[in-house]
Amino acid sequence: MSASKPVRVLLLEQIHPSAVEILQSAGFEVTSVDRALDEDELIDAIGEVDLLGIRSKTHVTDRVLAAAPNLIAIGAFCIGTNQIDLLSATAHGVTVFNAPFSNTRSVVEMAIAELIALTRGLFEKNALMHEGVWDKSAAGAHEIRGRTLGIVGYGNIGTQLSVLAENLGMRVLFYDTTDRLALSNARRCGSLKELLHDSDVVTLHVDGRPENRNIFGEAEFGAMREGSIFLNLSRGFVVDYAALRTHLESGHIAGAAVDVFPVEPKGRGDEFVSELRGLPNVVLTPHIGGSTEEAQQDIGQFVAGKFRDFVAEGSTALSVNLPGLDLPRREGSLRMVHLHRNVPGVLARINGLLAEHEVNVEAQLLGTKGEVGYVVTDSASGVTQAIVDQIRAMPETLRLRVVF
Repeated sequence: MSASKPVRVLLLEQIHPSAVEILQSAGFEVTSVDRALDEDELIDAIGEVDLLGIRSKTHVTDRVLAAAPNLIAIGAFCIGTNQIDLLSATAHGVTVFNAPFSNTRSVVEMAIAELIALTRGLFEKNALMHEGVWDKSAAGAHEIRGRTLGIVGYGNIGTQLSVLAENLGMRVLFYDTTDRLALSNARRCGSLKELLHDSDVVTLHVDGRPENRNIFGEAEFGAMREGSIFLNLSRGFVVDYAALRTHLESGHIAGAAVDVFPVEPKGRGDEFVSELRGLPNVVLTPHIGGSTEEAQQDIGQFVAGKFRDFVAEGSTALSVNLPGLDLPRREGSLRMVHLHRNVPGVLARINGLLAEHEVNVEAQLLGTKGEVGYVVTDSASGVTQAIVDQIRAMPETLRLRVVF
């Protein structure tokens, strides 16, 4: 990236102003758009963009990446990255960051609030009151204390929910395809069927990997306890909502809270279409599990900080698709960051070229991840544009930047 050219940033989908402040303070030119862009719109907008910030509704496809020659990094200002073609991003030398922790507490608090409200029947009582109906009755209302919460997906959100639910007196079961350490008194189930059979409330907190598509359908709802409650605050495409409606209408499932959907409107005010509309025992929310001021501010600061450090120092700590490297800066040195195909001999060739030109390496860090390697090299004086061009011309090179 030329030193004379300002870093251009495009932020979509109402990213928090805290991100804009950090990026502008770093000297970047920031353009903000308050909605998602479709593929063609994004292709039209991305030609001169160096850094792209999105949330969950903008999809970064191979076509988009092919139209973005200047793009060096994408920031998902959310947890999930399934809206980004990660393989294509890596092949184009584009680093991807996300915010894996920042909205955890917000999602957990919403899940707790919904499971309490559904177990007490508060939403239905509220609707009756607004219709002028006084229905003071304990029928169908329960405490959550002593009831069993089944958590499907025991990652950052699932584990924190586990701890808080147990503190409220719930018994906690969990199921995860990855081996996870049980916190406190939570018990791991050997199968999803076991969890469904033993839980009064089932809540999904799985990630957006393709193999999770339609993992919860007719068979899973049928295996849940009579009168149980279902929550999905994870991904819309993991659930067959038509099957959920059938079990809600029959009374087999007493209530549900759903925050995510297979197809979601692009912007505020657009029509929302779902087979779950109109059911009195269903709480529908517009993908707001992580939408608190606290979470969005933290996410904005976290991802913007990753952008700033990546541009200034080549740091890839907590990158989604690249090895996570963070080499302390050495004053007076020149730093090259080199993303390349992970094949033998690349590091030796780089150092050989530097040695041929009598350039001394002061510090160096290499990491590999899957098909790619990433090396950060600090060197003394003597690195010329000709040397940089030679390394950039290596057939294994995906991206080379001189950052200082």
